[in-house]
Amino acid sequence: MAKESLKMLHFEKICEILNDYDYRPDKLIPILREIQEEYRYLPEEVMTFVASSLDISPARVFGVATFFEHFKLSPRGKYVIKICDGTACHVKGSMNLYNTIKEKIGLGDEEETTDDLLFTLETVSCLGACGLAPVMVINDKVYGQLTPEKTEKIIEDIIKKEKDGEEE
Repeated sequence: MAKESLKMLHFEKICEILNDYDYRPDKLIPILREIQEEYRYLPEEVMTFVASSLDISPARVFGVATFFEHFKLSPRGKYVIKICDGTACHVKGSMNLYNTIKEKIGLGDEEETTDDLLFTLETVSCLGACGLAPVMVINDKVYGQLTPEKTEKIIEDIIKKEKDGEEE
């Protein structure tokens, strides 16, 4: 399939989302949320298209997208890894887990997403699972009482599943 045809399919999906909300500007947040679910982030050209389709300014769309922490403006990996660095997790070595993962997936100092868009690695202030410290969440799955070795094994298992073509 040609690259342009692929892009058109994605814009068709955006049109479906806009249609589901009757092109209502007051539904901008849920519209952006669904678009982000489709792309895993909010591409600039998509936000401009949404603004035009809703007959609102691009500044309004960008303002909403940058105001809420939930919205991401850069590509995200298929697997978003959140390392808790709250007090309990930090004391129990969460940054060792972060460094283990960063090395395992090959991220540079300022990078948070791998070039192949398989992983995004970030720290969060608290995941609310202090009793399981140190904790990480990969997409919606919580992993607790981790060691660098356990963490590395989890990442290796994901990489193996992806190479074998299995769904997570």
